[in-house]
Amino acid sequence: MQVLYPRCAGLDVHKDTVVACVRCVSEPEHHETRSFATTTRELLALGEWLVEHGCSHVAMEATGIYWRPVWHVLEGQAELVLANAQHIKNVPGRKTDVNDAMWIADLLAHGLIRSSFVPPQPIQELRDLTRTRKQLVREISQHSLRIQKVLEDANIKLGSVLSEVLGVSGRAMLGAIIEGESDPHRLADLAQGTARRKHDELVEALHGRIRPHHRTLLRLHLNLIAALEHTVGEVDAAVGKSLEPIHQRARLLTTMPGISEVSAEVIVAEIGIDMTRFATPGHLISWAGLCPRNDESAGKRRSTRLRKGGTWLKTALVTAAWAAVRTKASYLRAQFQRIKARRGARKAIIAVAASMLTSAYFILRDGVPYRDLGPTHFDRQHRDKTVRRLLRRLHDLGYSLPHQLTPA
Repeated sequence: MQVLYPRCAGLDVHKDTVVACVRCVSEPEHHETRSFATTTRELLALGEWLVEHGCSHVAMEATGIYWRPVWHVLEGQAELVLANAQHIKNVPGRKTDVNDAMWIADLLAHGLIRSSFVPPQPIQELRDLTRTRKQLVREISQHSLRIQKVLEDANIKLGSVLSEVLGVSGRAMLGAIIEGESDPHRLADLAQGTARRKHDELVEALHGRIRPHHRTLLRLHLNLIAALEHTVGEVDAAVGKSLEPIHQRARLLTTMPGISEVSAEVIVAEIGIDMTRFATPGHLISWAGLCPRNDESAGKRRSTRLRKGGTWLKTALVTAAWAAVRTKASYLRAQFQRIKARRGARKAIIAVAASMLTSAYFILRDGVPYRDLGPTHFDRQHRDKTVRRLLRRLHDLGYSLPHQLTPA
């Protein structure tokens, strides 16, 4: 087998150690393996050792978070390749740290490792911020559910009357309950806006058995929610600052139905704005895990389930797709309705999410706004087929058609 990289190295990265194997087939030909700690000083020594051997390419596994500091230290000293651990599994029964490093080096030398997508440093920092924001919002939702659990334990049916327990009216009532108020009529009087129309229902829902224990739990959860919301505001400010150099590209994504500013920030944080890293939109869709897996044997397709991976981007796109299909007179809604009739809503929404990612690819690549194909795109594209189908349906229902319109 042809050797593409005569001087390269494979790294088996762990939490506290890195086992490195240098593979040199040019003069002087040799293999050498050494182990380094993962402290900054040791990683710098690893970089110097690789430079001494003239390694042009260095490969490592994507093992949790441990590969990132190694990548940051070695970046710029050689061409780095990040490998998916599932793609470079060694032969079972021969697994040691040294063998793993040698195996990675051998695969790299023959060009058998497909490099994973690693965005540039600014995009990585933006990605950390958007993912942290999503985790914080998720924690706020969890504390909201815990508040409702406490209210149910006290037989306060606030969630059955108000659409949002932590809205303006709900927070005012919860604050009064924490301060010791238990009269349902006084609590119901704190309602604001449209909630005032439900005064009698609120009085009935707020008639419960509140104990000091419930007030303590409500105070704790509300304080935590307030702290989390303050932190989310700080993260939003940091995201806005990180987006300043590429804000115009991210803003173009919001011209697509279903894409809010937050969704646009998540998309840019996950895939960046340099679309040359993906050869075609299909490669990007595959990387995001929005297309069926290849699972075929003996000419039979065994599974069409989605490939695991890309959870952050996939979740954001599916959420945006559900919002997009509610936009009337749009291509995305027409696509959803067309596929839903044949394959069901679940597969239809995945197809819409894939279409939205395809549009995002061209928007970011060309720097142009979204242009909708219109709700009649499929009818225009398959006009004759649609006419034949409708005529056949009329014929099946018993309608007499002129001879020239009789379906074939």
